[in-house]
Amino acid sequence: MMNDLYQSQRSMRHMRKVAMQRGVVAILDVGSSKIACLVLRFDGGDLTGEEGTIGSLAGQSGFRVIGAATTRSRGVRYGEINAMGETERAIRTALQAAQKMAGIRVDQVIACFSGAEPRSYGLDAHIDLDGETVTEDDVARVLAECDVPEYGEGREVLHAQPVNFALDHRSGLSDPRGQMGQSLSVDMHMLTVDAPAVQHLAHCIKRCDLELAGIASSAYASGISSLVEDEQELGAACIDMGGGTTGVSIFIKKHMIYADTVRMGGDHVTQDISLGLQVPTANAERIKTFYGGVHATGMDDREMIEIGRDTGDYEHDRRTASRAELIGIMRPRVEEILEEVRVRLDAAGFDHLPSQQIVLTGGGSQIPGLDGLASKILGQQVRLGRPLRVHGLPQAATGPSFASAVGLSLFAAHPQDEWWDFDIPADKYPSRSLKRAVKWFKDNW
Repeated sequence: MMNDLYQSQRSMRHMRKVAMQRGVVAILDVGSSKIACLVLRFDGGDLTGEEGTIGSLAGQSGFRVIGAATTRSRGVRYGEINAMGETERAIRTALQAAQKMAGIRVDQVIACFSGAEPRSYGLDAHIDLDGETVTEDDVARVLAECDVPEYGEGREVLHAQPVNFALDHRSGLSDPRGQMGQSLSVDMHMLTVDAPAVQHLAHCIKRCDLELAGIASSAYASGISSLVEDEQELGAACIDMGGGTTGVSIFIKKHMIYADTVRMGGDHVTQDISLGLQVPTANAERIKTFYGGVHATGMDDREMIEIGRDTGDYEHDRRTASRAELIGIMRPRVEEILEEVRVRLDAAGFDHLPSQQIVLTGGGSQIPGLDGLASKILGQQVRLGRPLRVHGLPQAATGPSFASAVGLSLFAAHPQDEWWDFDIPADKYPSRSLKRAVKWFKDNW
């Protein structure tokens, strides 16, 4: 099973190379409230992905956005597809609009999704080198030595990234190739997800006559685009508040070392407003967007919001609610989401990192006063994040709700090394053992 997975990931990597040669690829962020599609054109440059530095020049890393479109998501709950036909239609709609803007047809797509109950594992291994120069084969060998935990039936590895190499006593190396030493060791972060969620997405994309050239976790993509270089290096968490889920990712040394999902997001806040004020969902969404907040002042008791609509029933249509009442409905749910995020950060040992910056992004992060509430619940260093600017991105697609789509574009241009980028001999492919590495990075950084 591990071998099949290894092969399917390798074939996606090959597909990405094909897309690079053709010079165009589509980016698809399949969310619970919207599906975003970007069409990227690559202008040559060094796009082998060998030296994937993601940072201040990310916008200049050899691509530009030539098409962008979003459509309301359908058939997706908690970040997972539960109505194939509806999701397929929504993907086609977004893709066709983005292709029309780009004036070009796209065959390969790189997708990201949230949900699917991600679980993080830390693996490590070391090999002897006999004072030789480290080669590509040595890196493959040390990766093959990693003991893979028994992660359970019906799970699939989504990411498996070497996050740290050590040569003898020198740790913190991002790439040991070409250096000399006696022993080489590696720390790897492995993220597993529910296999059916990945299979449904892959099947849906195939039904849209597209070839899958890569797949990533939305939480990872959001972190790549929303955390600045220093934050990725020194330690930071990205909290991506989407419609159906809230993604949590932790980065250090420019690598993700933990990811998880909270199965609640902005849509749950909208549902609470809908129930609390007895208004339809569409109306609740509008009220949330225009008048929402989490911090009430004395003024808010006096600010009245018209919540009625044109039903023809005069009394019903004239209904109002105070802004304080609206905040009273929203705040408990937002607090609940942030408390769940706090549980995830604690489980990951986030407080052991040298820096504990927290960045809020995603469409749900736009609720006024959220950063203040989050710093009370999560810790002091909280800021609101917008994704990096990339060439050609339309103004409408530069907000926090595009964090994962923009991050996925950076991932497409410069993927970080994953396990399957190295030629690991089939007989060396790791046997799955029960050695579970938890809080591994506490000892390693």
